[in-house]
Amino acid sequence: MIDFPIDDLLDEEACLHWLEKHLHPEGVKCPKCGADQRRLAQQNQSWPAWRCKACDHYHTLLSGTVFEKTRQPPSKIVLLLRGIAKGESTARLSRELGIGRVRVNELRQQIQRNLLESRPKEPLPDDVLEADELYQNAGEKKRAASRPGRSTAKAR
Repeated sequence: MIDFPIDDLLDEEACLHWLEKHLHPEGVKCPKCGADQRRLAQQNQSWPAWRCKACDHYHTLLSGTVFEKTRQPPSKIVLLLRGIAKGESTARLSRELGIGRVRVNELRQQIQRNLLESRPKEPLPDDVLEADELYQNAGEKKRAASRPGRSTAKAR
């Protein structure tokens, strides 16, 4: 399988806005006091950093998320989330994004743990449930596998 370096084709600014929209759907707020008024403190590579106007706490878009200590650009984080959502292997994501396999695995486990904890606990209110049909041939064979040089096993 060919690994395609798709992160070279993504726009960092668009990925930054996408992450802000999905990581903070109600807007970026101070992780310490919850205020939404902030001022730009500095621009670290791709990530802006702010100071809260209420408590002067320093924070970024990734503060309070599993990506808080990462130095990856926004495009790699978006592609990592995309790969996890698609069910791609950790090894493949690691190769394609140039991030260590152990780190990708840690992030995957943290994301999956957070999703598990945040899932709804109550059942759906619908009385009817629809599901798509799926046929999967999981190992059924038309004839038994041949065993050269062995006698057939006796039934017990």
